Amino acid sequence: MLPYPILTLALLLFWLLLNGFTPGHLVLGTLVAVFASWAMTALRPDVPKVRKWHLLFKLLGLVIVDIIVSNIAVARMILLGRRKGHTSEFVLMPIELEDRTALSLFAVIMTSTPGSAWLEYDSGDKTVLLHVLDVEDKDAWVATVKNRYEKILLEVFE
Repeated sequence: MLPYPILTLALLLFWLLLNGFTPGHLVLGTLVAVFASWAMTALRPDVPKVRKWHLLFKLLGLVIVDIIVSNIAVARMILLGRRKGHTSEFVLMPIELEDRTALSLFAVIMTSTPGSAWLEYDSGDKTVLLHVLDVEDKDAWVATVKNRYEKILLEVFE
């Protein structure tokens, strides 16, 4: 009946703290807490199906190295200016990932790496819109991202 009993109890206690303890507020707070607890079940994420755990450590290492390298590149660009032929661009990248967990990890990777940001995912077209701070060749950049991150995420989750 109560999928999240601790949440239900906490919501009821907060309700009573905010409104004062009366029999009416006890009944109303209980109803609100129970319905809110039921509503939270819709937000319960699927259990990820990880097929190759060992590749997650490889991915973590790649991401850490890439974040360090990107920090240095962005700092250099800020301090020394942009090189000729390099521009900021929006890149529409086709993507094969469909697993929600894999997509979430990919979004975190792209956004946490300085110089790139995940802006939009279109599940119909299976594309991701990214903003990249410093691009010389779009196709080469997309190929690098697909081979470095998406390939591993596909092996791990799909």
